[in-house]
Amino acid sequence: MTSSAAALSSPGSSAPLGATVSEGGVNFSLYARRATAVELCLFDRVGDAVPSRRIALDSAQHRTGDYWHCRVEGISPGQHYGWRVEGPQQPQLGLRFDPANLLLDPHGLALAMPPGYRRAPGRSSAGDWGTAMKSVVADPLAYDWEGDRPLHRPARETVIYELHVRGFTAHPSAGLPAEQAGTYRGLISKIPYLQDLGITAVELLPVFAFDPLAAPSGQRNYWGYQPLSFFAPHPGYACSDDPLAVIDEFRDLVKALHRAGIEVILDVVFNHTAEGDAEGPAFCFRGLADGDYYLQAGDGSYIDDTGCGNTFNANHPVVRRLIRESLRHWVQHLHVDGFRFDLASVLDRDQNGKPTPLSPILWDIDTDPVLAGTKLIAEAWDAAGLYQVGSFVGDNWQEWNGRFRDDVRRFIKGDGGLAASVSQRLIGSPDIYGHKQREAEASVNFITCHDGFTLADLVSYDGKHNEANGEANRDGSDDNASWNCGVEGPTQDAGVLALRARQSRNLLAFLLLSIGTPMLAMGDEIGRSQQGNNNAYAQDSPLSWLDWTLLERNADLHRFVRELIAYRRRRDVVINARSLSLCDLVQRHQLSWHGVEPNQPDWSEASRSFAVTITSIDHQFRWHAMVNAWWEPLSFRLPAADGGQQSWHRWIDTSRASPEDIVPWLDAPALEGDTYTVGPRSIVALIVGLSPAAAAADGHPDRPAAGPA
Repeated sequence: MTSSAAALSSPGSSAPLGATVSEGGVNFSLYARRATAVELCLFDRVGDAVPSRRIALDSAQHRTGDYWHCRVEGISPGQHYGWRVEGPQQPQLGLRFDPANLLLDPHGLALAMPPGYRRAPGRSSAGDWGTAMKSVVADPLAYDWEGDRPLHRPARETVIYELHVRGFTAHPSAGLPAEQAGTYRGLISKIPYLQDLGITAVELLPVFAFDPLAAPSGQRNYWGYQPLSFFAPHPGYACSDDPLAVIDEFRDLVKALHRAGIEVILDVVFNHTAEGDAEGPAFCFRGLADGDYYLQAGDGSYIDDTGCGNTFNANHPVVRRLIRESLRHWVQHLHVDGFRFDLASVLDRDQNGKPTPLSPILWDIDTDPVLAGTKLIAEAWDAAGLYQVGSFVGDNWQEWNGRFRDDVRRFIKGDGGLAASVSQRLIGSPDIYGHKQREAEASVNFITCHDGFTLADLVSYDGKHNEANGEANRDGSDDNASWNCGVEGPTQDAGVLALRARQSRNLLAFLLLSIGTPMLAMGDEIGRSQQGNNNAYAQDSPLSWLDWTLLERNADLHRFVRELIAYRRRRDVVINARSLSLCDLVQRHQLSWHGVEPNQPDWSEASRSFAVTITSIDHQFRWHAMVNAWWEPLSFRLPAADGGQQSWHRWIDTSRASPEDIVPWLDAPALEGDTYTVGPRSIVALIVGLSPAAAAADGHPDRPAAGPA
């Protein structure tokens, strides 16, 4: 029912916050502590410039403490609305009220964006309400989940694939109808691809509704790290213009992924908003309680620990509640399985911007019973220099292991002095996480992600090439630990191309053989390139989209990754290490470190190689890896395969051409002799199988059924 049919209003209730549907009407509640007047504006359509009804809230009847509220009879889900709020304009005191603005509901469950939306610095709508975004009343229970629930897959069984909802299917080569390209529905069509690859969880770049115009002039905000709402799915990824259908399309995606056994992890941004610095627009928080929602210095200026102009005041009681309710909403009403927290260390800062040892919001999240069992992944650093990898608070958090990325990149490209530290990355980084008595998968291992070079670019460029961003190549990191293998960018040199292919396989093999939770970036398995752009945040174009023709052109790389992921599904850690901490896991495995001679590892500054033998927990399987980051071949003497009774079998050798770079375990050829020459810049993995009785017990009497890492 539209607002033109609305009946009378009454004082309503201060709880819950937002717009709550009940029989016959809707209750509205808003936090605006220092406001002097509040008006609820109802609209029939998103593009309407004039409300069909205004409801002025009387502070004597419609205010309880810091909350303004009313109940409106005769309206229902689909109703468009916004808030007009008056109060002091004293920025030095954290007060930036402007009654010309139409403000979004901080707790609104749906958002409508008009076709003529425009971002105006220093204001949001400033009286031009026809181009202003509106909140939309929604009933979070109005959906048939058909028995769906979050999957709660153990971290030890998880392989994460980071992807961009639009970028995954926007390219014409995705083969979708135009109305589905780059949408939630488009992603559903590609679920079989993810299943076949072996992915068990997708990590979606931000799907909270964001400002698409928060980018340099003439470009669009592609990544989505400029949130407008912490409750509403982004309308730009839906096929329908109906704000309620947007929610259902997202839920259809979650349900479809769950049916395929794939979890949904959201990349969430609670460290800043799209309102930017003091010259930015006022969409919501700034116009309601500026000094409560943002960290500010004594003079009212914004503290910027995010590099985005503002820092959300996450440990303020009102903001803490908003974050908790947002996370609960996505779990309870949209069935997501977990969250990756962008610049999570910002949430560890107090109201003065200083790190705190007992962050209230982080412990709130860690101990929330509704969130129990969800995956909580921290990007444990921020833009102001706080780096907490290995020391992030809480008992249930996993962490993006930036040390894994940096050490492995540098070692594989040939830097010295890293053999010892890289060996730790292979076995779950016990030097970082061993003290926590946490499961081995506390470390989320990755080589690349959305931010930085793709894997193909990591081995093709020495420096960034971000000219397309319009910032004179000043943006993006200058420290990429990359190597172009002899030629900068595209080349037809067969030798350079072969080296790049080998280096890509080395990095992927190290990632997927290592203990921890592996994360692949979208398209790395088929060689996606961004032409050297390492900061494609505003590149909503084929530069950032996944070109599906690469699947055929780089089928050998895709096969290599698929085989590696299949290995993780059958390794014995999944079967036997269900309750082991990282320290227990490392101690109960038999680990032997080697150099080119058995039991003689070389951890010196000059060393660029090592080998390791790992025996499974049940002592029925052995795995031997040799890593040579040196630019010459090295001959490694092999330890006994299994008490001298069996031979090693060659499973992986990245120096060999496909399909011999990785072979199915049943086809792994036996080796003769006690030495193996590992080619320059190559990784080799050998296996020795189970006893017949043990293999039969696993249901596969003719193959080794488990791996040790």
